[in-house]
Amino acid sequence: MKKRHKQKLVILSITLFVMFNAPVLLLFNKTEPIWGLPMIYTYLFMVWFASSIASFLIFRKYNE
Repeated sequence: MKKRHKQKLVILSITLFVMFNAPVLLLFNKTEPIWGLPMIYTYLFMVWFASSIASFLIFRKYNE
């Protein structure tokens, strides 16, 4: 694996650590529903989905 791919994965990991940390999660702990779900569930799902796509793109570039 190239060094730049490792750096991208480290940056992604640090970003996810911050986004899943308690102070950031508490910003979205509201009762207003988005698409019929509480805001915190929508936030968690969207962050998880975006991180899956980002890591897929990083690993796809690695295999080329």
